Amino acid sequence: MPILLLIRHGDNDVFKTRLAGRLPGVHLNADGLRQAQTLAEELADAPLKAIYSSPLERALETAAPLAAAHGLEVRVHAGLIEVDYGELQGRTYKQLKRLKVWQMLHKQPAAVQFPGGESLTNLLQRTARTLDELAAQYEDHQIIACVTHGDVIRMAVTHSLGLGLEEFDRFQIATASITTLALGRGRPRLLNLNQVSRLEWPKPPEPDKVPGQAANPSKTR
Repeated sequence: MPILLLIRHGDNDVFKTRLAGRLPGVHLNADGLRQAQTLAEELADAPLKAIYSSPLERALETAAPLAAAHGLEVRVHAGLIEVDYGELQGRTYKQLKRLKVWQMLHKQPAAVQFPGGESLTNLLQRTARTLDELAAQYEDHQIIACVTHGDVIRMAVTHSLGLGLEEFDRFQIATASITTLALGRGRPRLLNLNQVSRLEWPKPPEPDKVPGQAANPSKTR
């Protein structure tokens, strides 16, 4: 079966405080650029046949050093784009937590329809269809890289393992991480999940924070 490297884009300054979604002009920050370069170095010996990317800037910028290292073009694929959060994109996480639709993400994900955007059921179907179409173009054991977004990768893992939609948010997908799937004839196989170049430990609370409250809570979208 062809092997797909699902790579989440690198860090940016928006996702730490707001839901970036499909907002234009969200670029990698300095840490994200370093992550992209590190990925390119770590995958320098990988026999990549192709590199695909979401059309959003932060994904394209993550894919660029990898493509340069392998002498390949970045092929933009609309199916790898971020979730369409509709009217919710750009809002702060504090604002989102007050909304019923956001609370339903963890309780009834199959019922979630983002206002003015897509449903999680559609996201699951789009992700499965996109990856199946890409895998069908390659031979067994050939490797392609797909630079995309956290929830897209979560849905890919959920689908490949045959899990229900209610399980999708149980997988941690860090920025600049690699999740590897073998897709094609037969049952999909998860080869590795959320591989990162180095482990990052939670930071202790800052002195002015309430005890037990993380100084920099990790955002997953």
